[in-house]
Amino acid sequence: MSQNQDSNGLPLAGIRVVEFTHMVMGPVVGLILADLGAEVVKVEPPGGDKTRRLPGSGAGYFPMYNRNKRSICLDTKSARGKAAAQALCARADIVIENFRPGAMDKLGLGYEALSAANPGLIYCSLKGFLPGPYQHRTALDEVTQMMGGLAYMTGLPGKPMRAGASVIDVTGGMFGVIAILAALEQRHSTGRGQQVQSSLFETTGFLVGQHMAQHAVSQQPLQPMSVRTSAWAVYDIFDTADQQQLFVAVVSDSQWRQFCEAFGLEQLGADSSLGANGDRVKRRAEIMPVIRQRLAELSKAELMAKLEHTGLPFAPIASPEDLIDDPQLNAGGLIEVTLADGRTAKLPALPVAFGDARMGLRRDLPKAGQDLAEVLADCGYDAEAIAQMVEGG
Repeated sequence: MSQNQDSNGLPLAGIRVVEFTHMVMGPVVGLILADLGAEVVKVEPPGGDKTRRLPGSGAGYFPMYNRNKRSICLDTKSARGKAAAQALCARADIVIENFRPGAMDKLGLGYEALSAANPGLIYCSLKGFLPGPYQHRTALDEVTQMMGGLAYMTGLPGKPMRAGASVIDVTGGMFGVIAILAALEQRHSTGRGQQVQSSLFETTGFLVGQHMAQHAVSQQPLQPMSVRTSAWAVYDIFDTADQQQLFVAVVSDSQWRQFCEAFGLEQLGADSSLGANGDRVKRRAEIMPVIRQRLAELSKAELMAKLEHTGLPFAPIASPEDLIDDPQLNAGGLIEVTLADGRTAKLPALPVAFGDARMGLRRDLPKAGQDLAEVLADCGYDAEAIAQMVEGG
């Protein structure tokens, strides 16, 4: 599906979403639903969501996670703002919020209040923790990466390090969408909505679940991925003749035979004691220097050509900005949006396809509050009432 598409024919066309969110986790939920065709209204405070103005590593949060949405600014602490928000939610299928526990209830915008007027409402709360001893703590992506074991697994021994992207915010948002879609399906049979929750900490636990299982199986202390015993002997980053780097993996016995043949490592390939992966892992310290020396004789381009020809897994070491010109992503995986200063940027599309169709752009990044009149008119406000809302701030 091309950019500037309409929602007709999209999977969630006709679904109405009201989004009370900021930062990353909540906006991710709205973004995914919006890209899939839902009508998403982002409710911002007067002056706009502060996420719009974050510096440094936060500068990309708003541009990445807020396309295909309409924006209105409401002071939900005022009587008029609260009434407008409630009117929006009364006609919504889904409400999303990611504020601290209890904040929406105090505003009269919690699940109990809104579902009384709209029994079919699906209300998604994105939190730091699901119900339990920690549920009232304040959490961030990095907080739960640290306490959930992900930073330990990412860093060096004694030097935990968060992942290089907001992986918990994003995957936590994805789990929120999964819960919403399940609740939508259940509503088809029950006629009623419900409150669903997703959280940062439990998401982190799910992501490191493979390591928890590894410990259960091995009964050995876990080592960070940076110093782990790999499941495969050849699964590493290699230097090339032109001072570049390439990740290369050999993950099966048949690939090992292909690898040795392709790179003139007949002596290793002919050694029957190296024919099984487990044996190669045990002798990794012996075979890796030989492999490193051979691969270092080739340029990056030569090495990539050989690996692609043989079908072996490989990857150049890229920086995120390199992806802007990546030919694979430019074959439908990037969407061009307009930044606040008028420049354009190509950013990743939703990484799914329906047949050959990709999700594109229906609405550019909204300016704060730009859709107030249109949205309030949809809720039944007349022109005079809208003018009074605007004049009253």
